[in-house]
Amino acid sequence: MPALKLNRPALLIVDVQVGLIHGPQQPYQRERLLATINQVIAQAHEAGAPILAVRHTGPAGSPIAQGSPFWQVAAELQLEGRDARLFDKQASSAFQGTDLEHWLKEAQVEDLVIVGLKTQYCVDSACRAAAQLGFKPVLVADGHSCMDTELLAAEVIIAHHNHTLHGPIARVVEAANLQF
Repeated sequence: MPALKLNRPALLIVDVQVGLIHGPQQPYQRERLLATINQVIAQAHEAGAPILAVRHTGPAGSPIAQGSPFWQVAAELQLEGRDARLFDKQASSAFQGTDLEHWLKEAQVEDLVIVGLKTQYCVDSACRAAAQLGFKPVLVADGHSCMDTELLAAEVIIAHHNHTLHGPIARVVEAANLQF
């Protein structure tokens, strides 16, 4: 498959936080996921594309309340020296209650490359909201994950979302086929 050449791209890393990476339930293929996200971070940085991260902030007293250890962005992300911008959110959508949309429009971003956690919640919401706001979402097929649920294995949830979001909502591409 030829590389997908991006136009005025930015990278959006969704909820890769200590509480989700190291919590009681581990994301499906955690180590591979982190390696893939770091590969995409390096590609974006090398190309001079903006690197943005959002983290979910829970209510006071929750494990991911503002300032708590689980709320922090996972240290495994290779963001040091990458001039990454951080947005805090309190909803599933990375855009709701944040200035992410304004920032992206000011930067004239077209293609928004999306990676992170959890596939069926905040990653899905980021793809759908980005498309509704006029951006062109690019979901990294091997750059998002989740945990098993009572009904479905994480592997099935990921495959389902890659299939469902591809086409009308996002372009879905493996990290190896991205070209910032």
